[in-house]
Amino acid sequence: MMVSGRSLETATALITGAFGAAVVVSSLDNGIGWSAAGVESGTFPFIVGLVILAGSVFNLVQGWLHARVVILGPSELKRLGILFVPAAVYVGIIPLIGMYLASAGYVFGALAWHKRGSLLFSALAAIGAALALYLIFELTFQISLPRGALGTIIGF
Repeated sequence: MMVSGRSLETATALITGAFGAAVVVSSLDNGIGWSAAGVESGTFPFIVGLVILAGSVFNLVQGWLHARVVILGPSELKRLGILFVPAAVYVGIIPLIGMYLASAGYVFGALAWHKRGSLLFSALAAIGAALALYLIFELTFQISLPRGALGTIIGF
């Protein structure tokens, strides 16, 4: 299976465009613009979502105008899959087990499998990553990261 530059540019533009659209729509729920208290919380994400959408449209047009030959052969697709599948699983399990456990699992898997590291080092790095996320976001910035259904079940 071969992948052309045009199809890869199109797929990337559609994926980033969908992400930008999701950011725009979700920021509308938080409110955009000004209120009596100042800038509403959805304004910055709304602007970022619009920038992502604009970049996606630009990439889509450029991809169609400057078509290239085949850029991904079977070996490149395999390497891409090795990187993409774990990242997609990571994002997919966040609603189930939360950001902390999902991040720890991703770091552990990346170090133990991809880098062929020791299990002890991988486990320590995974725990350190989850702990760093907690300390930085929960304690320092007082922003709750997704805890997932598992966090709700155990009362976290």
